[in-house]
Amino acid sequence: MGEKLATRSAYGEAVTALGARDPGIVVLDADLSSATMTRQFSQVYPERFFNMGIAECNMMGVAAGLAACGKKPFASTFAMFAAGRAFEQVRNSIAYPRLNVKVVGSHGGLSVGEDGATHQCCEDFALMRAVPNMLVCCPCDGHEMRLAVEALAAYDGPAYLRLGRLAVETVTDSIPGYQFKLGEGAVLRDGADVTLVAVGLMVQMALQAAETLAGEGIDARVIDMHTLKPLDEGLILKAARETGAIVTTEEHNIIGGLGEAVAGYLGGACPVPVVRHGVEDCFGRSGKAAQVLAHYGLTPEGIAAAARRAAALKK
Repeated sequence: MGEKLATRSAYGEAVTALGARDPGIVVLDADLSSATMTRQFSQVYPERFFNMGIAECNMMGVAAGLAACGKKPFASTFAMFAAGRAFEQVRNSIAYPRLNVKVVGSHGGLSVGEDGATHQCCEDFALMRAVPNMLVCCPCDGHEMRLAVEALAAYDGPAYLRLGRLAVETVTDSIPGYQFKLGEGAVLRDGADVTLVAVGLMVQMALQAAETLAGEGIDARVIDMHTLKPLDEGLILKAARETGAIVTTEEHNIIGGLGEAVAGYLGGACPVPVVRHGVEDCFGRSGKAAQVLAHYGLTPEGIAAAARRAAALKK
């Protein structure tokens, strides 16, 4: 594994680097630039940075206006506020007219840790997936985040990008043949017995789970599904046909996120056992990030257990 870096940090670096090459890039923030890591952009390009204050709904409307004028806004705040508080503005002002705004939700999932249930947004995938025209992306590490920001800047349309607070190991930079493309998952490890489809920091855990399963004679394939919408249906279908069992794992409610997207698609295309691993339709709680994740079973051991269940269902 490579450097340990929070995806929010990689986002701040990447959007600042983009600013040097593209004068159309503008960044908006809701008084959280130290947390979303847009402060770097604000220091280098103060004339293209807009601190909108604690007024997320207004921020999304301003971002829509800037996009309508030809700018390329990245509107950044916590996931709970981007997807939750400003949902109506994201839906009606950005997605409905299909404006070129990147809605950036930082501190997604349980790994926000001590901030507790009010800020641990485990519903953002569900909310944003349900909005027409909206692309939904959640890179797993710093390397992938940098590539995602580049790709999203080139993508003409509304998109939701989830960032994480917790520093995570970089894994995608050392995978032979790895390529990043919006809407296409990446196979990080091949396998024939079960497929682990992961998103965000659960990708690293899925790779660890695959190592554990290998010691038990279970050959697990690992797919990094960084883009939840549009879902890479071709890759999912291939995995279902070749391995016969699927486990989805996400730092999100099992309702409305990656698991539901995969299960919904395979139910009509190739019915195989699908075990959804994630937050079991409940709120989070305050604590150290690692402890909170472990409390809810979001661990390599939790994924391995789900894989054993899925493999057993094949029989």
